[in-house]
Amino acid sequence: MGEPSRRVTVTHPRTRAARPGRRDAAVRDVHEQTPLGEVYVKALMRTQLRLGLLVCAAVCLPLAALPLLLGRVPLPRWAQPWGAGPSWLVLGLPVYLLLVAAGAWYVRRAERNEREFDEHVRRS
Repeated sequence: MGEPSRRVTVTHPRTRAARPGRRDAAVRDVHEQTPLGEVYVKALMRTQLRLGLLVCAAVCLPLAALPLLLGRVPLPRWAQPWGAGPSWLVLGLPVYLLLVAAGAWYVRRAERNEREFDEHVRRS
């Protein structure tokens, strides 16, 4: 039995490691903040801002309308347990569920936007 042979890495000259291509140039544009890289980043920022405004509107509009709705709806005495109106019931759970759902949806979409941006930059 002889000594175990040494491991040798064999590569082909046309591999990506041997020849950096255009893909790396787009990533470099973003990292080095060239004018083209700034265009890419500003597009991502606009997309994220649009998403943030959409989520903010989707949460704030129903919450702003809630006092108007709750103040206009007359309820019979039996629908007010312990003297508390439905506003406490509506404010108790559904509002928090709306906030958590909107936050989770925002995070998923923002991460998807970033993933798509990364794929686009690497493809370019």
